[in-house]
Amino acid sequence: MAAITAVVEWKRQEGEAFTDKKFSRGHQWSFDGGHSMRASSSPAIVPRYSDPAGVDPEEAFVASLSSCHMLTFLWLAANQGFVVDSYRDEAEGIMTKNAKGKLFISQVTLRPQIVFSGDRKPDATTMTALHHDAHEECFIANSVLTEIRVESA
Repeated sequence: MAAITAVVEWKRQEGEAFTDKKFSRGHQWSFDGGHSMRASSSPAIVPRYSDPAGVDPEEAFVASLSSCHMLTFLWLAANQGFVVDSYRDEAEGIMTKNAKGKLFISQVTLRPQIVFSGDRKPDATTMTALHHDAHEECFIANSVLTEIRVESA
């Protein structure tokens, strides 16, 4: 099996006491392909010390589920001879408390808008099957307890 790696780095800023909890939540994510990006806690959760330009872990989680579903869907569609021109998803995660009273992302709704071209286009039954199979095969969906819904247009 493959090992998945990411480097996550944070450093206390000069003058930050840290123990007063008034420290920057901004940090850096780096990946094996050389891409690096700004990350932070969500400004909705830690308003004063978050970096709004950074991607927060909750956004990344929703994007990860959406991306995995999309990549699996595209692969399945290609296998069936469908030509996909574009795929856009405005995914949304809902955070609630679990049975232990801890916050978690309990539900993610995917809303893919897919444009096909060519002579063969999937009918509604085939689209439902493609999304079902994409969900069943998605590595990330198979790794989480979150309920994942697909509202396909």
